[in-house]
Amino acid sequence: MNVVVLHQARALARLGHSVEILTRRSSADAPAVVDLAERLVLRFLDAGPAQPLAKGGHELVIDEFSARLDEIDPVDVFHSHHWFSGMAALPVARRRGVPHLQSFHSIAADPSTPLSEGERPESPGRLAGEAFLARESDAVVAISAAEAHTVEERLGGDPSLTTIVPPGVDGSLFHPWTGGRRGTGYVVAAARLQPLKGLDLAIEAVAGVPEDIRPELIVAGEASADFDGYVDELQALAADRGIAAGVHFIGPQTRDDLAALLRESRLVLVPSHSETYGLVALEASASGVPVVASASGGLTEAVIDGLTGVVLRSRRPQDWSDAIAELMRDETRTAELGRAGRAHAEELSWEHSAVALADCYRRAVASGTR
Repeated sequence: MNVVVLHQARALARLGHSVEILTRRSSADAPAVVDLAERLVLRFLDAGPAQPLAKGGHELVIDEFSARLDEIDPVDVFHSHHWFSGMAALPVARRRGVPHLQSFHSIAADPSTPLSEGERPESPGRLAGEAFLARESDAVVAISAAEAHTVEERLGGDPSLTTIVPPGVDGSLFHPWTGGRRGTGYVVAAARLQPLKGLDLAIEAVAGVPEDIRPELIVAGEASADFDGYVDELQALAADRGIAAGVHFIGPQTRDDLAALLRESRLVLVPSHSETYGLVALEASASGVPVVASASGGLTEAVIDGLTGVVLRSRRPQDWSDAIAELMRDETRTAELGRAGRAHAEELSWEHSAVALADCYRRAVASGTR
């Protein structure tokens, strides 16, 4: 979500729009305002303690954040990128008579449904809040057709008010490897470290690859505070499968470091139970690296099965091991997938994404509020 917000905002500013990114102050050292670029401002608003909060704790400061939003200068449109911010911004937009657009980036599923159907609610109001925003916002901006379908089916959103704006990718930052042959090398799984991302399947899959071609597995991402002990469980699983020495948890990466990590890898694994899109898959394609992904949500749009990677409907570890092994053995096929992935990614720039988003804003302003 943060990557999409920042890059779309930068692209909108380059197109001549004035953009403010508004977020909660989580550090006492953060300045009130940061000029990120011409016509692009990052503003920190005081709501709750000036320190990081657990994800569920943000619900307690929605009203205070809303009050701070009501103090900013006039704007033409509010676009919220999480249900917390939507619940804070919608009443302000209504009082001001300007449109409110809502993006979710992930949508909660009721705890009684299977994990594969979506995110779990981290705080009490999430399920009701997301449904309210889908119905009451002037428009919903979905990142994929899969998310648009979820907005309609799970949240009761009006499909006529939902627009799909796919993300982009920085093809200069994420570009193919230009070195020599990589050898056995490594594969990458880059994600938040939480059960939804299916990293246990990545470990099981790599463990099942024949030893003579088995790659190392690099797991990049920040451990989620809401799932204490999950990394220990993954490490224990790797040890139990006999590949502990070949599984490396390297923590969160800068954008530059992630780009280098992807382009030097043999494959990128995205075994998530649910993804509204799966931006890392597109970044892997831009890097000329094939993707092995689960057929969940927007991943079937981010990865073109058989062209830019392999999309698996099975979560059986051996099926994943077989797919990885086949690509590890067939360098010609891997190179073909990598080239096609790069060509696909070159058609999806952040400028293209921003143009589509600006069109959403214009339509919302022209239509007026509900």
